Amino acid sequence: MYLVELYKLIEGGESSSVEFKRKFSSPLKIAKEMVAFANSKGGYILFGVDDDRKIIGVESEKGELELINTAAKFYCEPEIEYTTEIVCIKNVDVVVVSIKESNKKPHRIVTDENSNEKKVYVRYNDRSILASKETVNILKNSNNSKPLKITLGKIEKTLFEFLEENDRITVKGFKKLANISERRASRTLVNLVRAEVIRHHYYDDIEFFTLA
Repeated sequence: MYLVELYKLIEGGESSSVEFKRKFSSPLKIAKEMVAFANSKGGYILFGVDDDRKIIGVESEKGELELINTAAKFYCEPEIEYTTEIVCIKNVDVVVVSIKESNKKPHRIVTDENSNEKKVYVRYNDRSILASKETVNILKNSNNSKPLKITLGKIEKTLFEFLEENDRITVKGFKKLANISERRASRTLVNLVRAEVIRHHYYDDIEFFTLA
């Protein structure tokens, strides 16, 4: 990465594709950020940069790289693929971790090797948030580049009529509208997202769907 590119990332602040870390905190916390980027559109984690964009640098780039590798290999499932660069800026070293969008979604963090609970995170604006079950299902099917072909029935037509007059709907709202179970409402919405006829959104901590 060129120095001018790093400056540009830092000046832009934290975002859906950039995360600042003053220093390595714990493998689990770093794994959370790595998983979120891999499950989303990819991005960069900059070690040695404070939240206020102040460039601090890292004490030991070798130590940071070893800890990053531990987070990716042992705290992420499947293991996260990434690249690293050490960039000298203002006489200090910044470790740049680059993570591409994965084709093995969803990635999960392993909180405890004896636990079955493996949380899925995605990137939303400048945060890594816990994915809902609808989001997880969408991630599972996103590795297939071909849109799903579906047959539109009464339930789907009811949804489209509603969305033509209203800008959005939630899973619970669709459940009530179509008088179906929440599980069926969720499955129907996920399939329609896969078919690319509706879109999935997360805004202000609310998850909803709109017409494509």
